[in-house]
This record gives sequence, C-alpha cells and structure tokens, in this order.
Amino acid sequence: MPRKRILLTVTTYPLPSRSYDELVCTAGILENGEWIRIYPVPLSFLIGQRKKGQFGTFKYNWVELDLKKRTDDFRPESYSPINYDFKDMEIVGQLDTKHNWFLRKEACLKEVYTNLDQLIDDSQKPRNKSLATFKPTTITKFEIEKDDPEWKDEWKELRKQGDLFNQDKPPEILIPKLPYKFYYHFTDESGKKSRLMIEDWEIGALFWNCMHAAKNNEAEALEKVRAQCEVNFIKNKDLHFFLGTTREWHMRRAKNPFVIIGLFYPKKELQLSLF
Repeated sequence: MPRKRILLTVTTYPLPSRSYDELVCTAGILENGEWIRIYPVPLSFLIGQRKKGQFGTFKYNWVELDLKKRTDDFRPESYSPINYDFKDMEIVGQLDTKHNWFLRKEACLKEVYTNLDQLIDDSQKPRNKSLATFKPTTITKFEIEKDDPEWKDEWKELRKQGDLFNQDKPPEILIPKLPYKFYYHFTDESGKKSRLMIEDWEIGALFWNCMHAAKNNEAEALEKVRAQCEVNFIKNKDLHFFLGTTREWHMRRAKNPFVIIGLFYPKKELQLSLF
C-alpha cells in the first residue's frame, strides 16, 4: 500500500478498553478531504512527542507514513501503522492559524454535516461512516459531570502489557484519570437536541493545566475550564465538532454511536450587511 499523506487533527484522551490498541485514537484528513483513523498509537510515542516539546504542534501537521487497512474493523476509515514505533513518519508541512485558520478551514471543512440524523444514517450499512466534521446550529450548554477519579480494573489489566507503555512511571501517573466528564448540548439544523461527550486530549490537558494554575483547587480549575469551553468557545468561536464512533458502540448499532473527539474553533467572523 502506498504511503499516505494525512493532516493530523485529532488525538483522544487515553481510555482503557477491551483491546489495548484502542487506548488512544489518532485521526486526520487525507488530501481529498476524507477522514482516516490510525490505531494503535502507543502512549510512549505521544508522551515522547510531549517531552520533546512537539506535542503542541503534533496536530495540524501534514505527515506521511506507511499504513495498512485494518481487517478486524468494519469501519472504512480504520488503519494501522506498519511500523508501530512510527519511525517512518515524516512531517512534510504544517497548517498555521493565519487569516483566521484559512488553511485549516480549506482542509477540514470540505464536507461538513449539519444534520445529526443524516450522519447517523450514514453510519449504518453499507457506508459505516465513523468520522465526520459537524457544525451545530446552536450550542446551548457546556456541562461538567463528576466521574470516578480512579481507573477501573480494565486499566490494571492494561498495565500488565508493559511494552505498550515502555515508560519509567506507571501509566496512571503519566496519564491520570480525569475525575470529570465534559459535554456539549446543541441543536442541529432540524432542531434536534443532542448531548455529546468530549473525549479529545485537549479537554484533558486543559483540565490538568487549570488544576496546576489553581494550585489543585478543583472548583477554581473547573471555572477556568468553563470560561474557556463555554464563555470563550460558544461566544467567540465558530465552533465545529470532529465526531467519531467507538468500534464497540458502532458495532452494536447504538442509537447515536458518536462522541466529540476534537474541536475546531476559528474565531466567529462578522457578517457585514450589503444594505
């Protein structure tokens, strides 16, 4: 299979799963605008990028690497790296935020859903679509829900697979469990109301950065998260969602198998009247 050129746009926050290689999902967009999912992505690789100071620029890089289609995943966008350590990955360009994300918009907004039922219909057979860009008509609420602060037994089982992490510290220290879940409530163009969980790496990083700034005062940290995700994003940003399915819930044909795996947030542009 020829090498693929991909604009990396999504990395999910690590979550324990039945299959170790679904722990972290990275997704991006091909040059023709189609989505692609890449897994497994080892935590050691992502953490290594962060240690080298490159994780912040990992997203919106054009990269080239060798991939193979997953035969154990019915979702058409799912691929695996031929080289698990990503040693063959080459960064060939980066899209900046100049002119209000002009280049990023060109790449990421070639196909945008505005009707959630249409997307869910397309996730059914035979298309099985599992990744998409979605533009809500109105975002009505940002919700914070308290969650279990400790990883469950599944994570302990994953720890036994030491080669997955290849780190000096145990993974629950490297990737602490988020003690909260975060959601957006919104309506689409049909007026359909929905509530979707946010599972991208950025929401986790935002929480932990706010905790650090608030000197571990959770109430203060959550207010800082809300100020960004509710006040700033909803008021000032032309917010789009990158949506994705999990293999488990997609396979079960859940009523809505999608979660928010990334946020796309250029500034709102004023519409000038011609009259």
